[in-house]
Amino acid sequence: MRTSTFLTHLSAFAASLLLAGCAGLKGGTGGGTQTIAPTISSQPASQSVTVGQTATFTVMATGTAPLTYQWLKNNSNIGAATSASYTTPATVAGDNGASFTVVVSNSAGNVTSSAATLTVNTAPVGPSITTQPANQTVTVGQTATFSVVATGTAPLSYQWQKNSANINGATSASYTTPATTSADNNAKFDVIVTNSVNNVTSSQATLTVNAATGSSINVVTYHYDNLRTGQNLNETTLTTANVNSTKFGKLGTFSVDGLVDAQPLYLSSVPISGGAKNVLYVVTEHGSVYAFNADSVGSAPLWKVSLIPTANGETTSDDRGCSQVTPEIGITSTPVIDLTRGPHGAIYVVAMSKNGGTYFQRLHALDVTTGAELFGGPTTIQATFPGTGANSSGGNVIFDPAQYKERAGLLEINGTIYTTWASHCDIDPYTSWVMSFSASTLAPVSVLDLVPNGNEGGIWMASTAPAADASGNIYFMVGNGDFGTALTNGFPTNGNCGQCYVKISPAAPMKLLDYFTPLNTVSESNGDVDLGSGGPLLLPDLQDASHNTRHLAVGSGKDAIIYVVDRDNMGKFSSSQNNIYQEIDGQLGGGVFAKPSYFNGTVYYGAVGDNLKAFPISNAKLATNPSSQSTASFGYPGTTPSISANGTSNGIVWAIQNSSGGVLHAYDASNLTNELYNSNQAASNRDHFADNKYITPMVANGKVYVGTPNSVVVFGLLP
Repeated sequence: MRTSTFLTHLSAFAASLLLAGCAGLKGGTGGGTQTIAPTISSQPASQSVTVGQTATFTVMATGTAPLTYQWLKNNSNIGAATSASYTTPATVAGDNGASFTVVVSNSAGNVTSSAATLTVNTAPVGPSITTQPANQTVTVGQTATFSVVATGTAPLSYQWQKNSANINGATSASYTTPATTSADNNAKFDVIVTNSVNNVTSSQATLTVNAATGSSINVVTYHYDNLRTGQNLNETTLTTANVNSTKFGKLGTFSVDGLVDAQPLYLSSVPISGGAKNVLYVVTEHGSVYAFNADSVGSAPLWKVSLIPTANGETTSDDRGCSQVTPEIGITSTPVIDLTRGPHGAIYVVAMSKNGGTYFQRLHALDVTTGAELFGGPTTIQATFPGTGANSSGGNVIFDPAQYKERAGLLEINGTIYTTWASHCDIDPYTSWVMSFSASTLAPVSVLDLVPNGNEGGIWMASTAPAADASGNIYFMVGNGDFGTALTNGFPTNGNCGQCYVKISPAAPMKLLDYFTPLNTVSESNGDVDLGSGGPLLLPDLQDASHNTRHLAVGSGKDAIIYVVDRDNMGKFSSSQNNIYQEIDGQLGGGVFAKPSYFNGTVYYGAVGDNLKAFPISNAKLATNPSSQSTASFGYPGTTPSISANGTSNGIVWAIQNSSGGVLHAYDASNLTNELYNSNQAASNRDHFADNKYITPMVANGKVYVGTPNSVVVFGLLP
């Protein structure tokens, strides 16, 4: 019993020692291993992904193993997320901004990481076009704008194409074309829209370009109208804001086979070569007539005909020993167009030719669409008139075609074509002829010689043209030549009216109705101081200070005097005074080898060696001093200005300067000191061209046409 008790106590004592030893291993210093709680050495980092991608968060922790992990999303345990890293499922937009933490644990404790944020970006979306470019229809000279609306992840970029070729600089959501031409008709436009994902190409939009209508203009005669105002009031494209060397310049040329001395003419919407086209008509001293597509600068002619019958052995005329038109004479004068004649309209042209020593002058009428001769033409021009003057025989003055050229432009009034004739320099014999022909048959209608009993009296007028009023009365200026100072009822008794500003009746037989000649007409004629070196301008009806309607005409010659005559009473001749409506001396810096032009109550003059000057009209009187003048001066032969405007707005005065090369000037019509443009301004000689003596600019539908020795230069808004 005692032995058993002893053994029991001994076992209890050993157990207590063992327990005591175990306790000593946990916290004592008796040589055992300590358990260390976890700490985080690298926190989870925030992540940024795109919708559909996964994100992986990682933690690095130390502490006595084993360590356990529990990841949390927005403070809620994530099932099975019990590793040192956690990869999310494919993210959705709702995951954006979620917070991720992890609790690391062991037997000694636990620790929670800092929060890492998940940013979920929307996936970039490729471009998609929601509004396609629409077809556009414009008129020649207008612009067209194409637009697209696209969605997709920004930034979006754009590249417009024309006929599948990239358009330089067209990189916006919309694209505006340059001023259109007929060559742009049916062009296809699309746009490529691109972002970081991919690109998409729009559907194609078609551009329809119709021939110019509405604001278009037909230029069928010299200086736009029979008054010879020189104003085109239907110009809607060219403005004082866009005519400058940045936006405006030389577009190219139409090449021809000879000197272009005549002003080009222009028709809108001509049914020609398979469709309606705007057509430019050009004649040359090589005897050729051209029809060009005015909206396709530099293109080959739509048609070309020669008016020289080479099959008969004829050539163009030589210059007849005169340097005014050289080296050949073919077509010098500006033609005239009548759209009511023939099946499509007719262009009337006078051409000179020769066969050996025999010379010919012929009047032609050509179909405007084909160039074919009309009315059985041409008509060979021959004439006689009662008189005993130069080249007369048997009581008649005889028209010798070798001694004349048709220099002034043709005039048409009520179905009759009028021609006026100049000599070659002052080479005798010659007199002062006016002839008319039927526009329907080309048959001669009437003949008048204004110096039938004397010599000279050529009708030069610096290649301008005779004018006509609303009643059809004809006005022009005769150069030097015999004048009969002995008068009967105010008219020269001997019938000679050289050096006269004349008014002619249009009906057959033509006759001199009225005239003006300066008091010193004989001395001026003897000194070759021609009144007829310049051309006529008829002013629109004007109201004077007493509210009377005045019908006025303006003209000047080599004496540099501005003569304003009353067309109802021109003043005739007096040896003591000039009985005219108004005379302005001392304001022109040289003689006039041009004609004045008119716009919006102002007369514009460009004398030789002088500035271009503006003379405003008040109460039917020209100002005696110019209101403004150009800074540039114009050497011989001065300048004949043309004016373009949209009604009375955007008035631009165009003038050609002849120098070592031609210069086209454009001035603000309201103030000539404001030069908008000249063709020497652009760098690298971009707008240079060869000059020509008497050419005047012709403006039509946004373009300016200038004749040169072998082409017509075209200016307009730059592409």
